[in-house]
Amino acid sequence: MFKKILIANRGEIACRVIRTARRMGIATVAVYSDADARAPHVAMADERVRLGPAPASESYLDAELILDACRTTGADAVHPGYGFLSERESFARALAEAGIAFIGPPPEAIAAMGDKIQSKKLAKEAGVNVVPGYLGEIADTDEAVRIASEIGFPVMMKASAGGGGKGMRLAWSEKDVREGFEATKREGLASFGDDRVFIEKFIESPRHIEIQVLGDRHGNVVYLGERECSIQRRHQKVVEEAPSPFVTAKMRRAMGEQAVALARAVGYYSAGTVELIVSGSDPTGESFYFLEMNTRLQVEHPVTEMVTGLDLVEQMIRVAAGEPLGFGQDDVTLTGWSVENRVYAEDPYRGFLPSTGRLVRYRPPPTSDKVRVDDGVVEGGEVSMFYDPMIAKLVTYGDTREEAIDRQIEALDAFLIDGIGHNIDFLSALMQHPRFREGALTTGFIAEEYPEGFAGAPADADLVLDLAIVAALAGYETDRRSCAISGQLSGPVPAPELRVVRIAGAEHRVRFGPYEGGCLAYVDEGEPHDVIGQWRPGQLRFRGAIDGRVRTVAIARQGRKWRLTTRGASHVAEVLPEHVALLSRHMIEKVPPDLSRFLICPMPGLLTALRVSEGEHVEAGQPLAVVEAMKMENILRAEKAGTVRKVNAKPGESLAVDAVILEFE
Repeated sequence: MFKKILIANRGEIACRVIRTARRMGIATVAVYSDADARAPHVAMADERVRLGPAPASESYLDAELILDACRTTGADAVHPGYGFLSERESFARALAEAGIAFIGPPPEAIAAMGDKIQSKKLAKEAGVNVVPGYLGEIADTDEAVRIASEIGFPVMMKASAGGGGKGMRLAWSEKDVREGFEATKREGLASFGDDRVFIEKFIESPRHIEIQVLGDRHGNVVYLGERECSIQRRHQKVVEEAPSPFVTAKMRRAMGEQAVALARAVGYYSAGTVELIVSGSDPTGESFYFLEMNTRLQVEHPVTEMVTGLDLVEQMIRVAAGEPLGFGQDDVTLTGWSVENRVYAEDPYRGFLPSTGRLVRYRPPPTSDKVRVDDGVVEGGEVSMFYDPMIAKLVTYGDTREEAIDRQIEALDAFLIDGIGHNIDFLSALMQHPRFREGALTTGFIAEEYPEGFAGAPADADLVLDLAIVAALAGYETDRRSCAISGQLSGPVPAPELRVVRIAGAEHRVRFGPYEGGCLAYVDEGEPHDVIGQWRPGQLRFRGAIDGRVRTVAIARQGRKWRLTTRGASHVAEVLPEHVALLSRHMIEKVPPDLSRFLICPMPGLLTALRVSEGEHVEAGQPLAVVEAMKMENILRAEKAGTVRKVNAKPGESLAVDAVILEFE
């Protein structure tokens, strides 16, 4: 067995590998860029080596720096995690030449599966179903248009060396191909150093299902069931679960046997994933097709671990050390259900724009054998613009799918993140969505269910009532604390018992009758509501039950208003004493300024392209600028027709959020 493993990665996956290595009694080495000098994975490891500046190309993607770190520390093995160098054949070969074990598949398998065009040809030869498409090299946009037309729209354009949702464009028409082909080439070149693009038929009502395979150096290969990964945004997975609510035992076996056949065809060992696209409109389940094979550990591997009881990182380490698998296909069983949500640094209320900055507060929910949090951040740390926007992975387990989903909702309510935008409300809304709970999933789920963007999960009458009570309680306890301050003129002033709460377009009158451990809340002089639990000024959450309904509500004060966040949405409630509420109706409403004549940068990022100049007339929807943030290009378009009066930025500049790029007349 290895004595020391270097983890050639960062963030949550580096922490994940370190935890398993430590349990196995293996020393670890962390590598880091300047942006990650105080990151948790650096503190967790036994040794640490600085690689270089923040950009990945000058640190985590520089294979020679990793090799130098191995030589300096005496590491006898490298775990690459996912992303970065994990699927780079040349890196695996360089390690082998240096006598250092690569905890992953053989270089030949990486090469065979890393080229999306070649991998489809190999899959077809191995008897695996493949999607109709054009696997040759495409010279230019005109040829791409011709090929797409011959295949039949819609089609998907993909970077040959792509992965992780990068370098992919869906085209419904010739116009989409002309707009997206060159962008796909650029993303492929920027992210993977390869600008080749292939085109294939887009399967309508598609489900994204993948098979986890595991092989050793002795010719043993097994499949560990499937994962449903259909909930995606911009081809980036958001929710994963195991098993899939769509897959039958017969489908699982057919998919698994094809995945194993492909793995054997390329001499595969270690952990790997065969990704399939499945037609959800075919109830027989026979319409499944090979997409690609990821020759590495997947981000979503924890859901497979939860239902199989296996530690995939441990298995990878043992396989790399030459050990045979300790079990066969008949020993693999799937027990219960597991769901994983990816908590991202992005703002779902602003079109999922990336969010960077300091984690002013970071409090994950309590963990147990049924709630797991894989993260690589810490309160006070920085979410950098240089890397992936993932903050954490929340994984829950249940005996049934419904139980695992309900546990997600509870855990998401207990998650507390402040300082940057995050998608926790959106994830909770997904977990509550009737269609998701029914298992009627496709890769277009988010676009279909949120065509106008996300505005928060809908709240039922009971939730709105409970939030009115929580807001009134927060206002009452805060005023009571203020009135108890000593040294006031004429002595202490009693806090008025009645509170007027304005929430969701309605007004309620609330008063309380306290008792030990809780209180009775009288709303609009109706029957009392039993509130079990207390809240004191300064506490970040209310945890309790109202009429038996368990509530976990994040509370933030905004003057006389309170922002209450729970169950997938934030609700603003105004809480006033009765006499103040009467007078407040006469207050003048402050109208926000008109910003429609500015093109404002919606996120911190790099201005990579500016497509207009001063004096130019633009039409609504016309592309104006491209801002790159967290490895993704974001096209900014004109909201309405107008003429450019002034240009305030130029390509190559780093822009802050809300920076004015253009002014219109």
